[in-house]
Amino acid sequence: MRVDIWSDVVCPWCYVGKARFEKALSGFPHRDEVEVVYHSFELDPGYPKDLRETALTMLSRKYGMPEQQAQAADARVAGLARAEGLGFDSNRPVGNTFDLHRVIRLAHAKGVQQELLTALNQAYFAQARQVFDRDVITEIAVAAGLGKDVVTEVLDGDAYADEVRQDEQQARELGISGVPFFAFDMALGVSGAQPTETFTSALDQAWARRG
Repeated sequence: MRVDIWSDVVCPWCYVGKARFEKALSGFPHRDEVEVVYHSFELDPGYPKDLRETALTMLSRKYGMPEQQAQAADARVAGLARAEGLGFDSNRPVGNTFDLHRVIRLAHAKGVQQELLTALNQAYFAQARQVFDRDVITEIAVAAGLGKDVVTEVLDGDAYADEVRQDEQQARELGISGVPFFAFDMALGVSGAQPTETFTSALDQAWARRG
């Protein structure tokens, strides 16, 4: 069985949803027969590459929220993350995620996508690291199992750009307008950071469909 997941690096709901899905998968009797593939989805593809601001500043600016309201919105998802045992820093930065998605696609090609995503989540959400900076991306990718030279080559060129755009085109064709989105054998969809029990049920239903 295969589970395809669309997500973005800066999406806190993707962070929580990933943890809940993985908890469900860890208790799934056929977990060793489940392939999980992450796909690119940029929440803000037009975000300037050279702009650096915090998530709270971005929320206030983008949605016209007063600072206190932005803090309250972030605190709600922070509480959900911490309930899953996840670190969460409200001072995390925001940036354009296109290059990160290209490196994530590289990691998929090299068989270490899960390791890289877990490391990126830890660095970004728990440690508020500037994962949009080249040196930081490279350091995290190398620690996750990628070669420094190949990461540098990807960042210096446009490798995997087409794959990222194809992921996003497929999302549009499937009617995916928000993330996270989980597709079980491309037959059963689950949208959002649903409770672990919902993912358990989806895994069971998708497996039963296989006959």
